[in-house]
Amino acid sequence: MSAENKPTVLIVGAGLGGLMLGALLEKAEIPYTIFERTTVVKPLGSAMVVGPTLLPLFEQLGIYDELLSLGKHLTHTFGYKQNLEPMKPLDIRAMEEFTGYQQWAIPRPKLYEIVRRLVPDHRIHFGRRVLNITEEAEKATIHLSNGDTFDGDIIVGADGAYSAVRQRMYDQLKAKGELPQADHEDLPFSCTCLVGQTKVLDPEQFPIVDFPDCHFTTVHGKDQPFTWHVFNTSQKTLCWMTVRHLNKTSTKAAMEQRFRDSNNSEWGDHPAQTMCDETRDFQINIGGGKTATMGDVYELTPKEYISKVMLEDKVFKTWHHRRYVLLGDACHKLNPFGGHGAVTAMHDALGLANLLYAMPSRTTKEVTRIFEEYHEERYPNVMEAYNNSIMLSKMFNTGLVSTLLLSLISHIPLWVFRLTLSKSVRFRPQCGFLPIIEQKGTAAAELSPSQHKARVAFEERQKKSGTVAAHI
Repeated sequence: MSAENKPTVLIVGAGLGGLMLGALLEKAEIPYTIFERTTVVKPLGSAMVVGPTLLPLFEQLGIYDELLSLGKHLTHTFGYKQNLEPMKPLDIRAMEEFTGYQQWAIPRPKLYEIVRRLVPDHRIHFGRRVLNITEEAEKATIHLSNGDTFDGDIIVGADGAYSAVRQRMYDQLKAKGELPQADHEDLPFSCTCLVGQTKVLDPEQFPIVDFPDCHFTTVHGKDQPFTWHVFNTSQKTLCWMTVRHLNKTSTKAAMEQRFRDSNNSEWGDHPAQTMCDETRDFQINIGGGKTATMGDVYELTPKEYISKVMLEDKVFKTWHHRRYVLLGDACHKLNPFGGHGAVTAMHDALGLANLLYAMPSRTTKEVTRIFEEYHEERYPNVMEAYNNSIMLSKMFNTGLVSTLLLSLISHIPLWVFRLTLSKSVRFRPQCGFLPIIEQKGTAAAELSPSQHKARVAFEERQKKSGTVAAHI
């Protein structure tokens, strides 16, 4: 791709997916700008598990060692009944054998900081809310709430589950009668949850924070529709999540309507505090033969860092239209129990960056073609992650289905479990235009079409410039 053929990319949303795309475009020397509606990104959220499906990319980007220094090694997950009777731990160490990489738990805000530093400050505009997107004469334009407009070749909606880019794109498709019926429907959710992270804790009071490995624990409510989850971190904090499992699926619009009709305080000014009060007596195991309550954990968490969220899950059919394309939660919102949400968003960014690098021209026809390739590659993987997340959400639920699934997993033959784990880590994509990381472990990684395409383009350019492609 010559300099004059490089597309200008306008990214809406500075979440992990948008930042990862920006970081990769920075490496590819493709011009881009990121627009984020919030003025500051608050350190909200709980912990994330980062493992073999992302770590080769992190090695390529030079952030692997930093992740390991801030993360905590995860080898098992631990389940408890409501009375804190332990269940059989789930051993996931075989992933290391298959891939050469370990699993690492890290507070989401720490991971965000790592990826954020890959993007120069001048590339991100905070406090910029997108009102509309338009296209004409081989260019795309975003219109901001302050009256500013920006032109580019491609607009990427990385702006979350209630994406403004998706809404504007879908409005245009609706007007032409081209939007599938499934994409007209609201995002459904069947869980609400509290998330947060405590301040640094005293190991004498909370022995769990001194454990050498991550002790990821889940307590299954027996008489209440709740599960609650705790991770210890390298920062000697606890990341936590308390989940209410609803008895029927709802939508944000339906919840807001019920609030208007009934003045339900749960959705008023203090929704998080209401749920904290309701769940504060729930017990957790904190190591050293000690127990605590979720109320103890809430009290040790800065109030401004406790948030209540809906756990939606939906994969949209339509991911792109002409010069607009979506990634991450904007086109597939996954239940967090599978741990796939941010991972799939960053995989989207990687697939899209590989294809943009290999794109020969900026014509609408060429842009549409690479968006079709992007959807064709990513949709099956996302659907697999979506189905995985649904199954795991049922396992982490309460009631008969959860009990049966937990029993099944605890009695599954070892060879079946190992086969399942090996399949779950076969997709370990890399950036085709950066030095390739040699494969590790015993299970071969699948080569994604976008990575192959970018690699071919990279090697052709290296030959033309008389240099040799590098490997690590």
